[in-house]
Amino acid sequence: MKLHEKERTCIISFQPLHNVPKDFPKLKNDAFLRACHGQETNHVPVWCMRQAGRYLPEFREFRAGKDFFETCRSPAACCELTLQPLRRFPFDAAIIFSDILVIPQAMGMDVQMVAGKGPTFPEPLKEPEDLLLLQPKVDVNKELGYVFKAITLTRHKLDGKVPLIGFTGAPWTLMAYMIEGGGSTTHSKAKRWLYRHPEASHKLLKMLTDVIVEYLLGQVAAGAQALQVFESHAGCLGPVEFQEFSLPYLRDIARKVKDQLKESGQDVPMIVFAKDGHYGLEDLSQSHYEVVGLDWTIDPRSARERTGGKVSLQGNMDPCALYAPKERISEIVKKMLEGFGTRGYIANLGHGLYPDMDPENVGAFVEAVHTHSRHLNLK
Repeated sequence: MKLHEKERTCIISFQPLHNVPKDFPKLKNDAFLRACHGQETNHVPVWCMRQAGRYLPEFREFRAGKDFFETCRSPAACCELTLQPLRRFPFDAAIIFSDILVIPQAMGMDVQMVAGKGPTFPEPLKEPEDLLLLQPKVDVNKELGYVFKAITLTRHKLDGKVPLIGFTGAPWTLMAYMIEGGGSTTHSKAKRWLYRHPEASHKLLKMLTDVIVEYLLGQVAAGAQALQVFESHAGCLGPVEFQEFSLPYLRDIARKVKDQLKESGQDVPMIVFAKDGHYGLEDLSQSHYEVVGLDWTIDPRSARERTGGKVSLQGNMDPCALYAPKERISEIVKKMLEGFGTRGYIANLGHGLYPDMDPENVGAFVEAVHTHSRHLNLK
């Protein structure tokens, strides 16, 4: 059944895990969580990837002179950066400030944030025998406990204003960074492994999957109310390689996390965002995630048709549309909402906010989503 024909039945449970602090403030705005489950909302909820970012002058001021990963390891700093955009804009969700590369760090790799270059691995993985240098069994509480502390602190400081999203990078995306040694346009070194060392590739992807599952469970235990898995490098894979080296691990993550949470009575929606992976849309909609995130290369109506109402959708405005005048932003948002409909939909960009974007235009985007969706709901 399509979402607009029949609501998917789901009971949203906010019962905490046994080791979660029991005194979290009551949630006041559950529009985002309701949309994840395909339920009716008064307005389409909206948040932005990288909403805590360099486009905000207060973010730049706070981060000035500080090492990036040292900031990530400070729960108080992560909390402050997570809250900054919520003070400016009526977003319907917060996402914890962190980075996907904390997982390779937890596995023993050195990762540095180099000015003007981005994340850099001084000693990337070069050959299969380098896998022996990785820590295969990670104590996530010991190695990544700073993220969990940041989530718990932020959940309290949010005071129930909106839900808090936790996240991780997906196995293939992390593998690509670990082998390339940083960003890449071709990912040829990482893809070389897929073709020349398929067994070692699967071994690494399995190692990453195991850590990711424990990491996500730890985030929920700390207070995360939703989880997003970023497969940021899906687009450099073809359909065949995606089916072998990405999709099975994305499925494993969602299934294993949900199996564990089910035992504790938890119902935490999960979002998968496979950027440029439009060829895998049908498979992603049947991969145990409640929500499929979309980039701007997919037509909203086509996405609805191809996913057949099995999942809620999130996205997919071109981030560069925020360079347009505010009136034009409003028009683009209206068209996007008309394409997706207002049920089972979360407005977002098709990628993260860019550092040179005007905060006022971000505000115009959020306002347009709320205004137009409320109007569409009255029709």
